[in-house]
Amino acid sequence: MIITRSWIQEYIDISKISTEDICKTLNAIGLEVDSVEKQRIPSKVVVGKVLEKEKHPDADKLNICQVDIGNETVQIVCGAKNVDAGQFVPVAVVGCNLGEGFKIKRAKLRGVESNGMICSSTEIGLPKLNDGILELDESIGKLEVGKELKEYPLLNDDIIEIELTANRGDCLSINGVARELSAFYSIAFKEQEFNINYNDLGIGQVLEVESLSTIESTYIYTVINSENFTLPVLQKLRVGAIDKFKAQDLVDSLTYITHSTGVILNAYAKKDAEDIKGLATIHIQKDKQGFDVIIGEKKLSTVGVEHCEVAQDSEYIIEASYINPELLSKKVFETKKETGDIYYRSSRGSEPDIETGMKSFCSLISQSGAEVYNGNEALIDYQEKITIDVSVKKVNAIIGQEVEKAKIDNILSGLGFEVKDNSSDVLSIKVPHYRHDIKNIADITEEVVRIIGIDNIQAKPLAIDEVNRVNKTSYDLVKKNKLRAKAIENGFFETVTYVFADKEKLNKYSIPTVQESLDLLNPIVKELDTFRTTISLNLIEACSNNTKLGFKSAAFFEIGKVFNLKREEKTVVSFVFSGQKEFEDISNSGKPENIDFFAFSKKVLNTVGKFELEQMNKVPNDLIHPYQSANVIVDGQTVGFISKLHPSVASEYDLSDTFIAEIDFEAIANNLIKVESYSKFQASKKDLSLMVPKDMEFKKIKEVIDSLGNKTIKQYNLIDIYNDENLGENESLTIRFVLQNDDKTLEEEDITSAMNNILEALKEKLNIELR
Repeated sequence: MIITRSWIQEYIDISKISTEDICKTLNAIGLEVDSVEKQRIPSKVVVGKVLEKEKHPDADKLNICQVDIGNETVQIVCGAKNVDAGQFVPVAVVGCNLGEGFKIKRAKLRGVESNGMICSSTEIGLPKLNDGILELDESIGKLEVGKELKEYPLLNDDIIEIELTANRGDCLSINGVARELSAFYSIAFKEQEFNINYNDLGIGQVLEVESLSTIESTYIYTVINSENFTLPVLQKLRVGAIDKFKAQDLVDSLTYITHSTGVILNAYAKKDAEDIKGLATIHIQKDKQGFDVIIGEKKLSTVGVEHCEVAQDSEYIIEASYINPELLSKKVFETKKETGDIYYRSSRGSEPDIETGMKSFCSLISQSGAEVYNGNEALIDYQEKITIDVSVKKVNAIIGQEVEKAKIDNILSGLGFEVKDNSSDVLSIKVPHYRHDIKNIADITEEVVRIIGIDNIQAKPLAIDEVNRVNKTSYDLVKKNKLRAKAIENGFFETVTYVFADKEKLNKYSIPTVQESLDLLNPIVKELDTFRTTISLNLIEACSNNTKLGFKSAAFFEIGKVFNLKREEKTVVSFVFSGQKEFEDISNSGKPENIDFFAFSKKVLNTVGKFELEQMNKVPNDLIHPYQSANVIVDGQTVGFISKLHPSVASEYDLSDTFIAEIDFEAIANNLIKVESYSKFQASKKDLSLMVPKDMEFKKIKEVIDSLGNKTIKQYNLIDIYNDENLGENESLTIRFVLQNDDKTLEEEDITSAMNNILEALKEKLNIELR
């Protein structure tokens, strides 16, 4: 947002406040100053009047001008196409230094003497308006021939550029910034005068406005005749200073008033909406996506989203409009609609007082040659302002310092809030429509703090009350740190990725997404337009990036938030391992094998603690391998998954064998290690090779063994799976048992008895026998 000192001066009197002080104030109240440029015209550039112009006898592109510069008339040879007799122009007289070594001297051009230079706007340090000379008018002040232009304050201005946050659309105008300074300095706004010259015709004779559906915006329309309209040079230079000058007087005047008042203005050529009798008709209706569109003989614009180019005409329909920025932003996000330049302003919040904006425009153009048709066509539904009741005591508690109720009242009133004192402690505050970002007491308090100045809030010693700090948060922190240490021990590197994700990519891999109504309204970038429902995809992309850099192995983990369809969050631990499971070494002859399912599962097990694996009956998304995947079970509950990455996805990301896992953080134990007695007697190992149907889950075998409740069985693990043609529909599973008694050394008959009990149970319940 660009403002100038003289432009602000039109709204409030800042003549006694330095530009430096204004910049400090803007920074203090949250409007960060990005840059300050002092626009100063060099000495010896004076107001001149071209008395005569004739062609140079020896050069077609040169003119010989007689120019009155006050104390004398000088001859100047000028090459500008637009120079003409009767013009007031800036003249750099002999001896003027225009900077960078450019000093004006007496000279001869093609044999003709020239004493000075008629200047363009850029040659004297002003914004570019054309390729010719700058023609002056009395919008800059009374023109006195011979008077130096450095004595005209409106031309010698200070230009300030401000960085605004997305919620401060109310400051996207000179009026908005002046309102902030007015509140800070307690300076009253100047009363705006509107001098409008109307013609004899009423607007009803030339324009009809029809609303064909329920609309969400407000509108005012008027009609002008711009045949004799010329935008004054001051307004042109200001539009040039904000880098939006188009050299089209009507378009530039719309830009000027929009930047000045904050009201969004648009213009349509009257011929694009009129019938053969000259009556123009504007239709406001909804398009298929629910946006307000303006229709004449053709579609003219989409309100708040895009403005069509203004066609050439002498008569124009002028539109002032306002649309709720939150509704507009949400609809654009939901429909993915392409937007134009005007969307930047309308989505952040334009000025709702469109009547004042239209009056400002009509006053400007009618004082500069245009005619305005009497009256207007308006579609305005005045919305009730939001009311927030705030406790002064709570406001002061948030600030940490006592601020008198009267001061809070004055600050908020100065910012345009309507404040009513309901009781000894409560203020009832009506929020102005241009502050759509104010929702609660915290927002109100922030406004008070801004104007007081954060540097003016007194520092106080920190009061520390000892409380019990052992709670779920502290337990979770300890657990996270343990997990981090364990994960690093097992070869994983920690990552931190965005909680936002690409919805298109999630849909591509059939990963559930947050409900559309709960998605982000204003994503940072298109690729981060929703909340993530898994961390796995982020880690896969991290592995892919490492592979592209030449790494043959990549292993990462992340402890972070994911969201369900209702945007409810939970914490998970996610792992990925891709490529070689170890470094090239003499032990593997420089050819290490890739990670496999069991090696990856062991690393995850060593990190998060004891769990069981269960066959996945239904593959939840396209990242999961249909045959190398399992649910993670803790205490009988499914708390996550482990899987090989689907080969087609691995191929897309140029990855070799890759495995992923994601486990609910809450399900991971964080128990204290307890000392338990252990047997002093020798343990024995015994293997059983069982003939098992291929379609039988190991889970069933485990249930049978556990049901025996044999305390001498300390541990058992599946160590081998064997298949060949002779086994048919069966396969051989080898289970290794660790047997140990707490009271004696096990004898052979004890071991045999235990193994027989296992075999008998398996035979009885599952019809399984030894191979």
